Amino acid sequence: MGADVDAGGFGPADRQRFRDRLRDSQQALEQLLADGAFDRPRGLIGLEVEVSLADADGAPRMVNDEVLTGMATSDFQSELGKFTLELNMAPRVLAGRVFDDLAEEMRIAFGYADRVGAEFGARPVLVGILPTITGDELGRGNLSAGDRYTHLNDQIMGARGELLQIDITGAETLRRTFDSIAPESACTAVQFHLQVTPERFAEVWNAAQVASAAQIAVGANSPFVFGHELWHESRAPLFLQATDSRPPELAAQGVRPRSWFGERWIGSVTELFEENLRWFPALLPVCEEEDPLAVLAAGGVPRLKEMVLHNGTVYRWNRPVYDVSDGVPHLRVENRVLPTGPTVTDMIANAAFYYGLVRGLAEQAEPVWNRLAFEDAARNFEEACRHGVDASFRWPRRGRGQGSEEVGAAELVLRDLLPLAASGLDSWGVSAADRDHYLAVIEGRCRRRITGSGWQTRFYHRAREAGANREAALGHLVRRYCELARSDEPVHLWPL
Repeated sequence: MGADVDAGGFGPADRQRFRDRLRDSQQALEQLLADGAFDRPRGLIGLEVEVSLADADGAPRMVNDEVLTGMATSDFQSELGKFTLELNMAPRVLAGRVFDDLAEEMRIAFGYADRVGAEFGARPVLVGILPTITGDELGRGNLSAGDRYTHLNDQIMGARGELLQIDITGAETLRRTFDSIAPESACTAVQFHLQVTPERFAEVWNAAQVASAAQIAVGANSPFVFGHELWHESRAPLFLQATDSRPPELAAQGVRPRSWFGERWIGSVTELFEENLRWFPALLPVCEEEDPLAVLAAGGVPRLKEMVLHNGTVYRWNRPVYDVSDGVPHLRVENRVLPTGPTVTDMIANAAFYYGLVRGLAEQAEPVWNRLAFEDAARNFEEACRHGVDASFRWPRRGRGQGSEEVGAAELVLRDLLPLAASGLDSWGVSAADRDHYLAVIEGRCRRRITGSGWQTRFYHRAREAGANREAALGHLVRRYCELARSDEPVHLWPL
């Protein structure tokens, strides 16, 4: 292999061709927008749910390939680690009893995964980070089979030029090095997709950015990383560091990480794709045969595969998505904020809160993002990750006054955001029964000040106080968590 060709077999010519194709894709996207070629849906949504597989003792079980073969369904796919799976749910219209329908479909899907997984000594665990992962299991050899995973690993590690450094301080401090991006596989999440028109994309994306802190505050479920108690939602710093292709000297110079919240409100979807091209070198510079400008000139709709591939390696918490369905292009906002779990009911409640809140925020006469500095929105997100439901947010003052105030996350959700979410669900046409049932779960977490993370840490500390060592307490935690999750009772009602 030549000195100018990297571990993935990519050389300077490959990267230049890919960059040229990205510019062509950007031009094609702008032309499609100008031509009004995009689908105009009303509230089409989709969900993806990542889960960990654990054995009877609660430890990670590296058998996703065997489980997937046993299930023989396209609904589930592999994820980065051999102990993870992803459920992809079919798109549907956000109306009527959509949330009850989603809950029932999700229960059936995970029940099936549970039955098949049992044949291989594995059960799906609905949690953001499996507390029993020690880190010793996370080497290159435990990445899922597939060229994409190995190429992604080789490109990120090659760009770094040194070992991966995990350094997070919360309730405790974790410092550790790895020789691959496998720590990212410990992070399992729920992604909410919302199809939007080009004209509304910016306001929906801005609204999703505003909502992200509140989502984390009421939905945190990842307090433990490799046996250490860190943040209420430790996925954010772990994912950032595990996907960081920057050498330390570039990070110190302010080069942007691939996992980030962003740095400004937007006025158009094209701004996000332009940022991708300007700031993030290609990790997988693979060009397809399609010439997007030639397809467009011939009256066709280009799939813009290079732009889609590149966008998939920029890990925004709210990501723009371009896709083509039945020959018609469309845009989606992909919300990647929340961890998996603790139960199906909890995840569907999180979905109801998100979809309602985004609609409510986007329809305000004076949008929050016109009164809230982006830096404050980013700060709110980090505060929610650190402190969960006990976080304090910066928020525009009520009434006609200018400026912001400090307000507790739980108070803000109860006072302002739940009513907004309810009005948003009404605007979507969601049934009152679904609206009230699932938003009541969010209200219960706020009133009791308990989330998945809060339950986990309280259970863990009680186990330690009863004499269990760290390893035993975490194992007991996962086993009890799984028992209670099977009941589908919302986490704020779980006994300790």
